[in-house]
Amino acid sequence: MVIFHDNSSEARFLVGSTIDASETAKWEDGNEYPLVHVDVSSDSHPFYTGQEKVMDTAGRVERFKNRAGKVSDRRKKKA
Repeated sequence: MVIFHDNSSEARFLVGSTIDASETAKWEDGNEYPLVHVDVSSDSHPFYTGQEKVMDTAGRVERFKNRAGKVSDRRKKKA
């Protein structure tokens, strides 16, 4: 059994795992278990929380077109 600590949401999960851990921590049952820090878990991942970020694809396309236009203008000036 290993405690996984989600750094972004501060949630902790006790799960069976074969991962090596250098730290230990006490769990709710009073026993000490290996502790592994993770950046994302089901408690913080947008797929599980339902709070997905909307990507600004239109803004990205416009920025790309602006950059491509500038490169094209520079090539025309050199020719």
